[in-house]
Amino acid sequence: MSRFAKQAASPLARAVHLALLGALASPVLVLPGVATAQTQVARFDIAPGPLGLALSQFASRAGVTFSFPSEQTQGLTSPGLQGEYSVDDGLARLLEGSGLQARRETNGGYVLMPRAAASNGAMELTALSISGKAPGSTTEGSGSYTTESSSSSTRLNLSLKETPQSITVLTRQRLEDQKLDNLTDALDATAGITVIRESLGADSTAYLSRGFAISNFEIDGVPTSSRMDNYTQNTAMYDRVEVVRGATGLVSGLGNPSATINLIRKRPTVEPQVLISAEAGSWDRYGLSLDVGGALNDAGNVRGRFVAEQKDQHAWIDRFSQELSTLYGIGEVDLNEDTLLTAGFSYQVTHSNAPMRTGFPLFTTDGARTDFKRSFNTSPDWSYYDRQQSTVFASLEHHFANGWSGKLEYSHARNDYDTVVAYMDGEVDMADGSGAYIMPTRWQAAPTQDNIDAYLTGGFELFGHEHELIGGVTLSRIEERGTANYGGWQRASSGYAGSIDNIFTWDGHTPKPVFNKLGESDLTETQYAAYLTSRWHLTDAASLILGSRVVDWNRDSRSRLYSTGAVTKAERTETGIVIPYAGLVYDLDDTWTAYASYTQIFNPQNANIRDVNGTPLDPQEGTGYEVGIKAGFLEDRLNASLALFRVEQDNLAVADGGRLQPNGFQAYKAESGTTSEGLELEVNGEILEGWQVTGATRTASASTRMTSASSPRSRATASSYSPPIGCPGNWTG
Repeated sequence: MSRFAKQAASPLARAVHLALLGALASPVLVLPGVATAQTQVARFDIAPGPLGLALSQFASRAGVTFSFPSEQTQGLTSPGLQGEYSVDDGLARLLEGSGLQARRETNGGYVLMPRAAASNGAMELTALSISGKAPGSTTEGSGSYTTESSSSSTRLNLSLKETPQSITVLTRQRLEDQKLDNLTDALDATAGITVIRESLGADSTAYLSRGFAISNFEIDGVPTSSRMDNYTQNTAMYDRVEVVRGATGLVSGLGNPSATINLIRKRPTVEPQVLISAEAGSWDRYGLSLDVGGALNDAGNVRGRFVAEQKDQHAWIDRFSQELSTLYGIGEVDLNEDTLLTAGFSYQVTHSNAPMRTGFPLFTTDGARTDFKRSFNTSPDWSYYDRQQSTVFASLEHHFANGWSGKLEYSHARNDYDTVVAYMDGEVDMADGSGAYIMPTRWQAAPTQDNIDAYLTGGFELFGHEHELIGGVTLSRIEERGTANYGGWQRASSGYAGSIDNIFTWDGHTPKPVFNKLGESDLTETQYAAYLTSRWHLTDAASLILGSRVVDWNRDSRSRLYSTGAVTKAERTETGIVIPYAGLVYDLDDTWTAYASYTQIFNPQNANIRDVNGTPLDPQEGTGYEVGIKAGFLEDRLNASLALFRVEQDNLAVADGGRLQPNGFQAYKAESGTTSEGLELEVNGEILEGWQVTGATRTASASTRMTSASSPRSRATASSYSPPIGCPGNWTG
């Protein structure tokens, strides 16, 4: 039985510990630079002339980065700079009379803005910034529970008030304050998100929003498949987590009308930094982490960052233990003042012993409810859940002379998993503890995903107003090769004796099953999409956002049984799917903004979702309607929103009673008219200097015409026969 994660985690853990120990000796050498980088005095000899040229010469000599579109300084001149100056004093001198002011960002770089905007602390956002990297969007070092801009809803850089959908941003400060170390904890603290924890160290935890399961994940705005086990993401790698609730087909293409989770990576810093932390907690929870970054050359145009983290932990559950190791690296190179090259990687290993998954005896032989101690673990001592996730990525960004900008990004991700878990069922005899039994199964696969995302964004003038536009393409390919079929859940009928003599004295010891590989399967899924979004400023107070995404999707699957040699093939294609988006935003005054939006989303059914005849069900179709009001108090440092929503979904897959597909799997039928509606209220941000607040409330109702059969087993463990995320096809129920 393969335990790749255990083998890989040990050397990785040693490497992380060595890196941490090595860094312990270095902070005294590096940290002083943090305090002095902006106050050091240097000699400058910059002649009077064009402002853009003067700023470029200054940035090169001072070793800082300066971000501004070329047209922002077009026609402006600088008096030049001769003599010894600090960075801040030198910039102030260069910008005299220009009407502009430099603002220092949390990463140590500088951006230009109108002097009036800088003086009151508010950022004037323009459409000239690369989407997702607008000035003010980075939250690390801000100390805030809110951000100045987001592109997760429409791909355009908009403030939260300008976004006509409900959006929550969990900033770096909030992630640290509330110790939200993984995505599950982060979503559990997010307004409008319901987290159902049906496992510990396994895969059956579910995320819901507005009544529907969340299947849409993105990293830096690029969709990533749920087969990549996104729920295991370590937030140590990310600057923030952005959650857009409702249908999000414009940015994600496929999925449910629930929400999209966008993880925004940490970026390199210009200033040198070394952050080291250690933790210890109850149930033998220990951890070490290292986060280092800074400029890699004197000019500051090459920057890097490295994050390493190691955690070992047990839990309140008997016999459970887990090791987690994370490595993350990213580098940036300013090829010139208008072009940025970025490359990086991430690597995570998770090794869980005796992970507790769904399946728990709820009833006794006389019909009463069982009563077990809180620490009781239903998993046998030989069960495990191992994952090894790796990603490499690279991007090229460029600002054009006409004010437009573009980005090309590529990423390759691989998710190796190997798991043996067990489901416990039965009715317990309270007299002698007999009656319970376990059913083990094994899943093993290594899905990969390749993504290419490219777009252009910029502004244009029409009818006396400035408008914004972004257009691009996304290409995605997911592959699984040689995915093993171990026959699903083993039970008495298949020859496995999993009965437990006395559940009250059971210590996890039970016969270890033999998992024979009965067959294998291959899967290829591709998605080609093009999108276009525009924001039209109808008046000074009103703006209209219109967008559309066109998707071509294909899934090709093949499975083979070793015993008969029988090969089953299936292919499903959807072409020319148009997913529209419309949003209207109206500024009532400087504080209050009203909005309304209409969104759609499209979702092909999983490969195993078929009717009694073995025919795949038609894709799900979701529509979202939302109206609301948003407010930005204290110069937008405190944001509030109130939203009313209605979500509709057709072709929702529902279990067709006890009927089976021809292959013996559960049969499904499609239900239409499923609706969810409700109200959400949320507040995030700074109420007083140094005081951050977050709060939310929600009411919702749902209705559907679906019907289902009920039995003691379905009451007790209705969700326990679902496969783990990323493991379709190798299960029965």
